[in-house]
Amino acid sequence: MLPFTVHPVGDCALLAGFTQRIAPEIGAAVAALNSRVLAAKLPGVTETVPAFASLLVVYDPLVTDYDTLAAALQGLRDADGADTAAGEGRLVTIPVCYGGDFGPDLPFVAKHAGLTEAEVIALHTGREYRIYMLGFLPGFPYLGGLDERLFTPRLNTPRTAIPAGAVGIGGEQTGIYPIASPGGWQLIGRTPRKLFDPESGALPYTAGDRIKFKPITAAEFAALAAKEGTA
Repeated sequence: MLPFTVHPVGDCALLAGFTQRIAPEIGAAVAALNSRVLAAKLPGVTETVPAFASLLVVYDPLVTDYDTLAAALQGLRDADGADTAAGEGRLVTIPVCYGGDFGPDLPFVAKHAGLTEAEVIALHTGREYRIYMLGFLPGFPYLGGLDERLFTPRLNTPRTAIPAGAVGIGGEQTGIYPIASPGGWQLIGRTPRKLFDPESGALPYTAGDRIKFKPITAAEFAALAAKEGTA
């Protein structure tokens, strides 16, 4: 496992920080450490929060302390064990209808990239994306691995309302709005899948998993939306 440093965060959390850059090997190391921490069931640990290049570990100070937990994390780093599965995460396929009313910014993204809309769709659906972290909205996945040709600046003026399931590009990343929200990313498509359940908090993915986008037609979108209850 890659080396990391540990720092206190307040009086009930610590941060295990890797090299501060967005890279697949660092994301895999964060996911592997998170998997080890959860599997170890360390006394006092109440929550873990993976991010691009760090893992926040929250603990109950009445059960454990910073020094004990920091030593435990370093021990987990040095322990032998296969992290391949944890580093790769699950592969989750997300169906997306691109362009038109589903993706009003697809023409701009294509023009900015000097590509056709069909080429943008092919590039966007042609690879797997690692979920580096969840944030901004409940279940919003920040995805790494976007083809450089599709890097597109955010909107100058964010929209006040974006529908749930919208798929967008913001700078060097792509992501999905799991619930209706304001936002400034370039919208290229929309998924009919229900990604976030506010009652249970359930999501079909978590940080460390991978997402693969699958293009669908408007008719397929309507059928899946009716089935998912997102129509």
